[in-house]
Amino acid sequence: MRQRLTFVSLFAVLLLLLVLDYGVFNFSRRIDLSAGDVMLKWHAHTRVASDNVVIIDIDQKSLEEMNEVAGKWPWPRSIHAELIDYLAAQQPKAIVFDMMFNEPDTFGTESDDLFRQTAAQHHNLYFAHTLLADGNRTRLAELPKSVGLIATAKAKADASATLMLPAVLDRSSWRGGLINFSDDADGIGRQYLIHETIDGWLIPSLPQRLALDFQWPAVQQDKIRLNWQYQRQHISYSSLYLDANSASPKRSPTEFRGKTLIIGTAAPGLQDFRPTPLSQTHPGVEILATAIDNLQHDDWLRDPPRQPFALVAIILSALLMLGFSKGKNTLWLAAALLSISAIAIAVAWLGLKKYWFLPLAAPLAWSWIYFWLAALLSYLSEKASREQAVAMFSRFLDSRVVGELIARGEIDLNKKAEARELTVLFSDIRGFTTLSENHPPEFMVELLNRYFSMQVAIIFKHGGTLDKFIGDAIMAFWGAPAQDEQHANHAVAAALEMAQAVESFRAQLHEVQVEFEVGIGLHTGKAVVGFIGSESRLDYTVIGDSVNLASRIEGLTKGVARILISENCRDACLQTDTPFEFIDHGTYSVKGREQAVELFEPIYRIDTPKA
Repeated sequence: MRQRLTFVSLFAVLLLLLVLDYGVFNFSRRIDLSAGDVMLKWHAHTRVASDNVVIIDIDQKSLEEMNEVAGKWPWPRSIHAELIDYLAAQQPKAIVFDMMFNEPDTFGTESDDLFRQTAAQHHNLYFAHTLLADGNRTRLAELPKSVGLIATAKAKADASATLMLPAVLDRSSWRGGLINFSDDADGIGRQYLIHETIDGWLIPSLPQRLALDFQWPAVQQDKIRLNWQYQRQHISYSSLYLDANSASPKRSPTEFRGKTLIIGTAAPGLQDFRPTPLSQTHPGVEILATAIDNLQHDDWLRDPPRQPFALVAIILSALLMLGFSKGKNTLWLAAALLSISAIAIAVAWLGLKKYWFLPLAAPLAWSWIYFWLAALLSYLSEKASREQAVAMFSRFLDSRVVGELIARGEIDLNKKAEARELTVLFSDIRGFTTLSENHPPEFMVELLNRYFSMQVAIIFKHGGTLDKFIGDAIMAFWGAPAQDEQHANHAVAAALEMAQAVESFRAQLHEVQVEFEVGIGLHTGKAVVGFIGSESRLDYTVIGDSVNLASRIEGLTKGVARILISENCRDACLQTDTPFEFIDHGTYSVKGREQAVELFEPIYRIDTPKA
């Protein structure tokens, strides 16, 4: 009962922590995110990027091949103007620049003029904007319509923000959106901005601007969780530029018709990288392409409310609590929780296939936390119970045997007393009162201790259980706590060795002129065995008529034989392959019993090796 309350208390503590987690602090959210990163990385390999979104990559190859034509990076903007004309002729859906054009070209105004004139001629060009934390602020109401700001009903006329815009272009060519990509608290970027809200003004991101202009499925939230992809088509900037300026171009003149082209850089030296679930150095242009692709195909990941998932942890932990409280095997509980975890992982994977990010990792982690804590408590409780059992039963059994019996489950402190067939042994010292009167107490205590130690060792050797010392008498029994089909034989073997040990003990006492004799009586029959007593003092003992009869038989040994056993004890031995013979000493009347008792003296058969 106490252990059950411990598991309930542990569950109550877990419940409180879950309330604080899912209701206030969200400290297990990182578990969901980290586990989601692993799964998203696997999942990305199953998703081939759309061929409608193509990256024109200013890669290392382009930097090297364009060196003779355009010089070192950054190139003159006239180079971009030439490429725009080449691409626009193929009628792409949009040409997107993932780079900033906010400062004049260092190569001179002619380059910027050509770039500005070219941009003004095409209405499917989109440029990157960036929202800064500080700097010169611009009133939002004064920005041209090409920026794409949306004034809501709460828009303030004096609202302002620090925006980095393509200032080298005509204001009418500032078509584009934000490319700000923020990370989570752990430094990993997982979501892409849809729009930033400032004083009632909505500033769209670059992917959202495309979505609005081309009427892709609407998104009502301010961020989306990216559904990552691999194998996106990358074409080197230099390959296109050089082919466009060759005397005999080899590329198809309709290669990019209807496609969204993103011009950006993945060259290591240009350092446009961000940490994402896929990589610590994920190219920014690839992130932008993923966001555009997700919005175009409406396959970004939806986030359900996180709080209801706390119920998963509560239910699993409650089931574990019931399992531990009912004493279910810890390994079975672990196997069950492992199976449920596998199912949860499969559900989360299926969720990704259906464009849902299901935060199941944290509930599983909470459940495993409860399992390990409960398993630890169960182990400590079992260990304490085992130590208690060892300490308690070592008073009655050989301490080397107690651990083995507990391990086999044959000793249980919580087990109620029960009726069993046992063999009970009583051994008493003859004339102990007279012996005590003739010797000092110290001598008698030392004598008894030596005698008891010798006899108890023999009892333990033959698998007996020491019940108690009654003055100068020893009470022991066989057949409990461990089941013993040979309990009668083992008890008789112990009695014979005890009698033999008395001879050696008497020889040691000859010099001090002490007369020493014992009587041993045994009976086999039904008796109640178990822990009996008060809550403060329990003894493992046997009670019943069989105990009384064994004591009476011991009292009849004087003048007859050192060992006498009942007919029941003899018959129990004869039912097995016993090594003993039995001398019939006739019947005797026993106090408290109407029927006379037939008694026998056991001896080893000839040629039988003695214990």
